[in-house]
Amino acid sequence: MQRSEAVQLDEQDPLRGYRNKFVITDPHTCYLDGNSLGRLPHATVKAINDFLTQEWGPEVVTGWGHWVDEAQSAGDLIGRSSLGAAAGQVLACDTTSVNFYQLASAAIKARPNRKTIIIDAANFPTDRYIMQGLAQQHGLKLVVIDNENPNIATHELITPEVLTPYLNDDVALVSLEVVQYRSGARQDIKALTDLVRSHGALLLWDAAHAVGSVEMNFDENGVDLAVGCTYKYGNSGPGAPAWLYVAKRLQNELRVPIQGWFAQKDQFAMGSIFEKDESIRGFQIASPSLMGLRCIKTAFEMIEEAGIAAIEMKAARGTQMMIELFDLWLKPLGFELNTPRDSKQRGGHISLVHPDAERIAVALREFADVIPDYRVPNSIRVAISPLATSYVEVYDGFERLRDLVSSGQYHKVKTGGSRVT
Repeated sequence: MQRSEAVQLDEQDPLRGYRNKFVITDPHTCYLDGNSLGRLPHATVKAINDFLTQEWGPEVVTGWGHWVDEAQSAGDLIGRSSLGAAAGQVLACDTTSVNFYQLASAAIKARPNRKTIIIDAANFPTDRYIMQGLAQQHGLKLVVIDNENPNIATHELITPEVLTPYLNDDVALVSLEVVQYRSGARQDIKALTDLVRSHGALLLWDAAHAVGSVEMNFDENGVDLAVGCTYKYGNSGPGAPAWLYVAKRLQNELRVPIQGWFAQKDQFAMGSIFEKDESIRGFQIASPSLMGLRCIKTAFEMIEEAGIAAIEMKAARGTQMMIELFDLWLKPLGFELNTPRDSKQRGGHISLVHPDAERIAVALREFADVIPDYRVPNSIRVAISPLATSYVEVYDGFERLRDLVSSGQYHKVKTGGSRVT
């Protein structure tokens, strides 16, 4: 593959104009870590300034008259732009971890006679830790699928064939990632949801590494519950509010453990007894984070305008380019690919495995102006964020990675400089 091919792809890219909508301070830098933190949209800077000077400043407390329901309107935007979810099923609120705890707890409570919950070993740490805590708290059996073992799963992928032996009528809850945070493998949402439901259990999806990069069609695929963040491919900023999805058919059945006043049926009556609101509001704890929600609004309006189908198409082509360059340049240098080659089985990032992965990842930032990230024990993750990343940026980043490793320059770098990898 030649650089001219990447240039041509950029010229033909229907999304190419969106790159100019982001703050890019150094065009020489190859930013391949949008799967961890998306770039800042120019529109977000204006939106936050306008909120401060035109709303909070002059309106003060009277602004709550139109701010109070923004968790729902922002949730609806996330739902229709990225999740394939009809209105009234998504809230933009809290953090992914809080939302995961809330929905996992509610699911367990909704299946009181079942004592088994299931997660996989390659799942994101927060999800595994929360499931461990819930198992201890409720006296449940936690089953962990060892999908880090290549004899059980390839590229950490949970297929129906992998999951089926673990299911029975004692299972209350299964939790899986839509896209595996480390390998980039993408699960079959519908097949796995149908399988879990056929055993009477609930499936809670963590879509943090998928939202804004691939189509998920929650309503069409019959999803029960899901959570995710907004600051990766969602480009809503560090610490931006997360979101939760509860299918309408389940909203009256589930009750979350943290019963905040925003979930109260008649909120401003300040009643002495909690009465859960029957809408998606019944899953909201407290006041929405207004500035965070405005960040979501500008970024997800961009996603809605671009179209999630077009975004997924670019993610597939960009990761395919990465795999082609891996085969051409990196495989001969001792790298291994820990991501499916089938575009339908991967998200917007791939995982490059190397014994010196940590040192190489640090050296890429220090010597080559390439920003990836590192995940233990031996993975470098590189992503294409379809609205902000160009094909040339991907090509140049891989070329610099090849040169860094082939020259041995990465041996000069010291590891352990930053707690964040």
